[in-house]
Parts: sequence; C-alpha cells; structure tokens
Amino acid sequence: MADFYELLGVGKDADADSLKRAYRRLARQYHPDINKDPGAEERFKEIGRAYEVLGDPEKRARYDQFGEAGLGGAAGMPDMGDMGGFADLFETFFSGFGGPGGARTQRRGPQQGDDLRYDLTIDFLMAVFGEEKEIRVPHLETCTSCRGTGAKSGSGPTACKTCGGVGQVRRATRTPFGSFTQVAECPTCSGSGQVISDPCGTCGGKGVQQVRKKLRINIPAGVDTGTRLRVSGEGHAGLRGGPSGDLYVFLKVKNHPRLHRDGLTVLSEVNVSYLQAILGDTIEVDTVDGPTSLEIPLGTQPNDILILENKGIPKLGNPVARGNQKITVKVKLPKRITEDERPLLEELASHYSARGPQHHYHKSGLFSRLFRQ
Repeated sequence: MADFYELLGVGKDADADSLKRAYRRLARQYHPDINKDPGAEERFKEIGRAYEVLGDPEKRARYDQFGEAGLGGAAGMPDMGDMGGFADLFETFFSGFGGPGGARTQRRGPQQGDDLRYDLTIDFLMAVFGEEKEIRVPHLETCTSCRGTGAKSGSGPTACKTCGGVGQVRRATRTPFGSFTQVAECPTCSGSGQVISDPCGTCGGKGVQQVRKKLRINIPAGVDTGTRLRVSGEGHAGLRGGPSGDLYVFLKVKNHPRLHRDGLTVLSEVNVSYLQAILGDTIEVDTVDGPTSLEIPLGTQPNDILILENKGIPKLGNPVARGNQKITVKVKLPKRITEDERPLLEELASHYSARGPQHHYHKSGLFSRLFRQ
C-alpha cells in the first residue's frame, strides 16, 4: 500500500493547510470527469483516502505510529460525522455548479443595474452652506439603437438551444461518495436562456453603452469629508429592461487657509499686540460668513478662547441650527522697542512696582500714551 504522505506529495511535517492544498490540486488532476486516463479513478480514490486520514489529527497520529494497520477499519470512506473531506470535495468540484461551493446563476428576467460611485472634491465654504453643483458622470445607459435588447433592429433574442431556454445544464457525476447531479450555468447563453444571433452594431449585443452624462446635484449645508449623497436612478442601466442602479457621490472637503472644522465648531486663531490684550480692542476676524468684528476684552491672556456664537457649521439636515466659532488669541510681544517707547515702559514699570498690579494704569494715561507710539 502506498504511503499516504507520498500519495499527496507532502512531507510528514506538513500542516493542515499544506495537506488541503495538495489534496485539492491532486483531486482536480485525477478526477474521473476530468482525467480519462486508465487508472485515474483508482488514483483519485487513493488520494481521497490519504487525505481523509491525514486530515484528521487523531487518525494521522495512529497512522504515524502504526501505519495503515493502526487505522483498523477507519481508512476508506470518510467519517460522515466529520464532514471535512466530504465538504472539501464539494468545495473543490461543485463551486460554480450550483452545489455547496456557492453557484451564482444569472437571472433570466430584467436585472437592476449596478450602483455607481463618484468622488467629488468641494471647497470649504461650499460644504458649510451647500450649493448646487454640476458634474459629469460616465455610466452605462440603455442602448438607444436596440432599446436594451442587444439585437439588431428587426431581430431579437432566440431561445438557447443548449439549455432549451432554462439557462442551466445538468449532468451526473460519479464520485467515491456516490452519484451527484451537477447544475451549471449554461455556457452558451451564460444563464440568460437566450442568445442573440444578430447583435446590435452600436452596443455589440450588450444592450447598454458607455456615455458621459451631465448631472446637477444638490449639496446640502453642513456636509463634511466622507459624506455620501445618493442620487436615485443615476447608476448603471439595468439589463433586459431592468431599472437603473443608484449614483453615490462621496465628498471630500478642501482645507481652508485660516478656518478649521471640528464637528459643528469652527476653529481659528487671531494675533493681537500686548497692548491690545491689556487695554482691550475691537478687531476684524475671518468667519465663514465673512469679516466680522470681535471684541478683545481688557486683560485678555495668551491662548484665551473667545467665542462667536452661531458662526459655526450648520447642522446637516437642519441648517437653522449652527455651531459656534472658537477663536484662540495669540499675544505678540515685541522683540525690540523704540527709544520713545522705552521711557514710557520704564515709567509704567515704576508705577507697577509702587502701586501694585491691581491698579488700572490706563486711567493714568500711560497706556494711552504708549499705545499711540
């Protein structure tokens, strides 16, 4: 009796995945429906017996220790309580034939067209407030020459002679586990049950043709990168008169040079002088609505955050509700001072030392004089 490892062409240290790959390769090679050579069927049975033993850890251990004699009556037909080898055989040979491997048989009637994805990049402000946008989308449309039949004008599809119009063919196959009927997609009509003897010259018999269609889509206020818009019926055309699929527009939003988004909140920064931070001031800042006045309170500290209410991002689906804008204040200190500024600052420093930090020096006129410099 041949050694099981030699039959499968693997070493005695082969793992489960290596055994399975070897078995599938050899089973395909020696299957009686594929290999008509004398002895192929017997070799196929030996390969199946070898894999049934080596694929089971317990049987493999007995075989490694005692050889085939240690198996008793275990070798031969697979243990039906453990469908490993049985399922592998189905997976190997019946995939695509309607068996457990998962056949996909084409439907003969109208089929809905595939959905289509389109990636669109938009500006920051367009994402904030929304806008109508024109795009050009390449997709499949029903052929106008044959109206989707795929046949030249004046002709039409006829029933497939191979399958008799049912779209499937059947055949019986003998295996070591019995006789099985395989149901396969008809190779002549690809499962449609119909053939076109005189195809349309415009679409080549496909019934659809590639076109570039102009569409206007509505981008709602508040969208962000990753937002998906669905445009019903603007995907690929269906086959044999089926409905079209849908168009899905995936958005990507460009960055703004000065404004940043965090959910519904707009984040920005503003630079002020140390005098503006100490004395307070009213300045102009950028917002999504355009330049807006911002009050810098007296005594503003570096990295303080000031809030402009309702200057943020509209809520998607409810544009009346808006977030806020948070502005981080950056205080700029001068690296050099002029000869006119120095005595004023020294005078201020002396007042600060003498009267304490709680005194409002802007009342003494020192700050106003310094500010004018």
